[in-house]
Amino acid sequence: MSFVVTARKWRPQKFSDVVGQEHITVTLKNAISSNRIAHAYIFAGPRGVGKTTTARILAKALNCLNPIDAEPCNECEMCKSIQTSQSLDIIEIDGASNRGIDEIRTLRDSVKYAPTKGKYKIYIIDEVHMLTKESFNAFLKTLEEPPAHTVFIFATTDIHKVPLTIISRCQRFDFRRIQLDTIKSLLSQIAESEKISIDDKTLTIIAKKADGALRDAESFFDQIVSFCGNKIDNVTVSSMLNLIDDEIYFIISDAVLSKDFKSVFEVSKKIYDNGWDFIDFMDGLIEHFRNIMTVVLSKNVNLVEAADVYKARYLDYSEKFSESDTLRLLNFLNKTQQELRYSQNQKLKIEISLSHLIGLEKSSTISEIISELNNYSNSSSKSVNEEPQLKITLTGNNDVEGKHTHSILEKKTLGEKIVDSLPSKILETANIDDSNFDFNTVVQKWSGFVELVCQEKGLIFGPVIKNIKLVGLEGNKLSILCEDQHSKDIVKNNQEYISKKTLEYYGKKMSFNFSDHKSQYEVEEKNLSTKELKKQNIKHKKEEVQNSFADEIVKELGGEEIA
Repeated sequence: MSFVVTARKWRPQKFSDVVGQEHITVTLKNAISSNRIAHAYIFAGPRGVGKTTTARILAKALNCLNPIDAEPCNECEMCKSIQTSQSLDIIEIDGASNRGIDEIRTLRDSVKYAPTKGKYKIYIIDEVHMLTKESFNAFLKTLEEPPAHTVFIFATTDIHKVPLTIISRCQRFDFRRIQLDTIKSLLSQIAESEKISIDDKTLTIIAKKADGALRDAESFFDQIVSFCGNKIDNVTVSSMLNLIDDEIYFIISDAVLSKDFKSVFEVSKKIYDNGWDFIDFMDGLIEHFRNIMTVVLSKNVNLVEAADVYKARYLDYSEKFSESDTLRLLNFLNKTQQELRYSQNQKLKIEISLSHLIGLEKSSTISEIISELNNYSNSSSKSVNEEPQLKITLTGNNDVEGKHTHSILEKKTLGEKIVDSLPSKILETANIDDSNFDFNTVVQKWSGFVELVCQEKGLIFGPVIKNIKLVGLEGNKLSILCEDQHSKDIVKNNQEYISKKTLEYYGKKMSFNFSDHKSQYEVEEKNLSTKELKKQNIKHKKEEVQNSFADEIVKELGGEEIA
């Protein structure tokens, strides 16, 4: 017997043999069992996922003489004639080569004739989207009201090219891409039946290369068997298909952790020597770090499409990378991918980009820094009997936190104080003596409080608080004097913020009350200004008297003024 390719030899002959399309096969079986058979079906989906195969199984099931649970028996005369393409009741038409209006007219004329042996006369039109617009229009009436014994089954990879008037007259079924694990499982069964030795890593390579098309995977399988014989190894398969070894991606991710810049040039040389495409390498590297991100976020490998040996290695990365680090790395790789397509020297671009990738430092959040600082403070106080250590908890506006923690707070040795590395504004608010707290203390430290508020809310609240005059202090209520009503409204809207900031700065929670009385400091300033004005008036009067006396001398005695 002549050789038959795997895709034909292992073509499913029953609905239960079709893999990855259970949502369609179950529906068709139920329709046959309940005798709810439509006059037209349209199967849409990517290549190699079972559209034509399912159409042939449906045709056999409809005409089978001894169906078993809505499945064709594959033993009766009708099933055998359909399998050998000898049945006159099953007409398969290639839409690409029979796309004209004349062919559709011939089909329309033949529809009225009854089937020869079977119950239904079935037309299977593959690549139906290739029919011309005129052909579709000529076919509309026949498709809407065909004879009771006629069933149309259309198959297409480009459903968007089929007119809506055709789709609306059919039951539409959308086929899915076959999952990687499903392809691997089926290829493993085929290899075991054919007595071919193949490992999981090789099966993963073939399944990923097929990209969801089972027929492509079976074609690759035949090609690999022809090259390797009955014993297949992943190194030979990668070399034969010119695929990039996944191991090279782990070299890069390990280099990112260990800051090994030397590996950049080794990887670049290996890609160049093997003739691999640099763009394909970048696509694979992005997928690699995407797998790392899924493991970091989910703490499992359920969303990773890789060989089992690689899944274990991905799981080891779950504690070595953080969420923010993987996002930064992926963002950088995405930008590099776009730039690489327009680069004149892709090898040099890869080397520079990978060096930048490895050089990226690990990031730490503000909460992590504060947590480490507090942990160190607690451990220091337990080991050494020193003055109480300051425990820091940053609250309030995020912008201030960003300014105060812009540089990482360095940990001091046991003989030094941690507070030495803290911002000056926080240090100023750390120790407040309530016993000496009075209005004079508020006034003395008022300029520092104004400066702190201006740093946080300089655009809104800064100009107002700079012009506020302090009047007095009663308990925790600070009497102030504002210039206008607009300033008062702004102060009222920020009372909660003021209370929080006074607690942080003065160590005492205060609120602002408005007063119409002048403060003693302002009164003194006004008195001083009044005295100065009087002095100036007296001076001016003396000058006026002197000037008038000089004028009289000049007038009466004919004198001359000498400067």
